[in-house]
Amino acid sequence: MSIKYHRIEAIVIKNIYNELGNIIRLADSLYWPIIDITLWGLTSVWMQKSDSGVPNVVLVVMTGLVLWQVINRANQEITLTLIEEIWSKSLVNLFSTPLQLSEWILGSLITGIIKTIFVLFFGGLIVWLFYALNIFQIGWVMLPFTFSLILFGWVIGFLGASFIIYYGQKVQSLPWIMLFLFAPFSAVFYPVKVLPYWMQLISRVLPGAYIFEGMREALLCNVFPLKKLLISLALNIFYLILTLSFFNYMFEKSRAKGLSQL
Repeated sequence: MSIKYHRIEAIVIKNIYNELGNIIRLADSLYWPIIDITLWGLTSVWMQKSDSGVPNVVLVVMTGLVLWQVINRANQEITLTLIEEIWSKSLVNLFSTPLQLSEWILGSLITGIIKTIFVLFFGGLIVWLFYALNIFQIGWVMLPFTFSLILFGWVIGFLGASFIIYYGQKVQSLPWIMLFLFAPFSAVFYPVKVLPYWMQLISRVLPGAYIFEGMREALLCNVFPLKKLLISLALNIFYLILTLSFFNYMFEKSRAKGLSQL
């Protein structure tokens, strides 16, 4: 059978219309390049201007990378668990039982804590094996900041899950998009002062910025940044209450129209 170019043209036009008609799908072409350029561009600027020794800079970057996995795992345990329930068409069956939404949430959080602790120690082991750097050299200070990181991951997770529980599979890539939206403002690999002024204003209301700034302060200056820890915890608790309330609201709206539509 000979190839007909008008059919090929039809497929190309169809795919383009699908891309232009779905903001989420545009992320692959526009969003991720912006995020990558911003993150690593700002990191490069800081490293170029830094007066710290190279080993310290590498340790800070590696620590930031491992700790970002903590947020990532805490976020994904909420959103991916929900997405998998939607994929398997078991969401209706799950909530047709006496199971309460609060019980599902608590079960997901406990599972997330277990997996997050594993990811943290596994990441630290990889950094030590590959780069001979110990991200746990600051000792017990790592514990409260890790807890705050988990809370921040939950905040992002429940925010993304709120849209997933209502809109379903059409926004299934939202967890990754939303997570990395916070990354440049959280100053994961570089100080907040490297950011443009308008980005610094946003960073001041995000717990992630205080967490990563505090961890860098502990690593480089060997001090316990209590103020930054307390601010991050206060912001996390405030945002977690808001996102949990929003998730419950969107869940009830979705259940009203029928969970089977997801």
